[in-house]
Amino acid sequence: MGLRAVLLFLIVFASCSKDNVNNDIDIPNESENPGVPGETTSFVPCENGFAGDYPCNGYDLLGHIPMTALSAQSGNDIWGWTDASTGKEYALMGLDNGTAFIDISDTEYLMYLGKLPTTTTASSWRDIKVYGDYAYIVSEANAHGVQVFDLTKLRDAVGNSNEFEEDGRFTGIGNAHNIVINTATGFAYPVGTNRDDIYNGGVHFLDLSNPTMPVAAGGWGINGYTHDAQVVTYTGPDTDYTDREIFVGANETQVVVVDITNKENPVAIATLPYPNIGYTHQGWFTEDQRYFILGDELDEINSGFRSRTLIFDMTDLDNPLLHDTYLGPTSAIDHNGYVLGNDFYLANYTAGVRVLDISDIEGKNISETGFFDTFPQNDNTEFDGVWSVYPFFESGKIVVSDISNGFFVIKKSE
Repeated sequence: MGLRAVLLFLIVFASCSKDNVNNDIDIPNESENPGVPGETTSFVPCENGFAGDYPCNGYDLLGHIPMTALSAQSGNDIWGWTDASTGKEYALMGLDNGTAFIDISDTEYLMYLGKLPTTTTASSWRDIKVYGDYAYIVSEANAHGVQVFDLTKLRDAVGNSNEFEEDGRFTGIGNAHNIVINTATGFAYPVGTNRDDIYNGGVHFLDLSNPTMPVAAGGWGINGYTHDAQVVTYTGPDTDYTDREIFVGANETQVVVVDITNKENPVAIATLPYPNIGYTHQGWFTEDQRYFILGDELDEINSGFRSRTLIFDMTDLDNPLLHDTYLGPTSAIDHNGYVLGNDFYLANYTAGVRVLDISDIEGKNISETGFFDTFPQNDNTEFDGVWSVYPFFESGKIVVSDISNGFFVIKKSE
């Protein structure tokens, strides 16, 4: 059984085995707003280590929508969009059967607006990114391609009964595990496609000049399958690559760094091996692009680590070095992680969202400053709980997707 099949079995098994437990959870101070479908209210402050039933430190619960209200069996990725015309903030949450759209603008009420159904079949994996006013959605569902959705349609949406239609679809790929977008260049990068395609399951380049009609523009597959990636227009310390478009891929057994400025002639820069590799999963640059913070999804299972985060010094892109290793307080599996300023927001599956202070990353002083655990059942080393976190809203609201327990909005306590 391949790794993808093993992970699918584990996630589905974990989700199914928790159904009865999740249904028994009491969500305190949460109620439907009478007569207005899709709105919920559930502000609960973090006091004495809990926000209701949820363990926490320094982060309040602003709202929660359970998976049942989203009419789905499980959740996965999450991203955000701010409407530049209205200032409203929206969460885009991946579900097994589609993509949910939630208006989080009103602090007191969450408005679940509806969903864009999956193009083909249901899948435990779906990923969403935004370019301008458009969402780009991929899935492991067979023959799914890249869905394009015009987010401005959400302005007039009311209630939770909307079944939205896509506004475009790229069919030059079938399934994909993830999609990356460099908003500075207007290119999208689906990764984790079929391993036997033209780029060996690596990365495809898509030109988004016409947002609803992406155009294939090449790819890179020399390093094999890419599970996740970040693409940046480089402004970091290595002046040899200033203003170049740099791809950093998590490729199962290594991190790969590639200059993809010339889409017709990408150039390999470096690979980043590290000890006790389980499954090289996902990483993110610090804002100065000096350090790359990486998570390995299977090292906790294979090697018995507490949640392990690896930090690479990328001062010289041709010769990256492992700078430091941070071990969290639990044995939960780390998943997606994102940097905002001096904070690293880590989706830590059963241990919830963990927030790390990276202000002295150079001095190897990394510490946890807060957390919010959407999965209070346990902190076990298993595939359940928080899949991803999006901390980039100007309001300071943080949206969280939990595989079994649904959608959450949290915010740092005042």
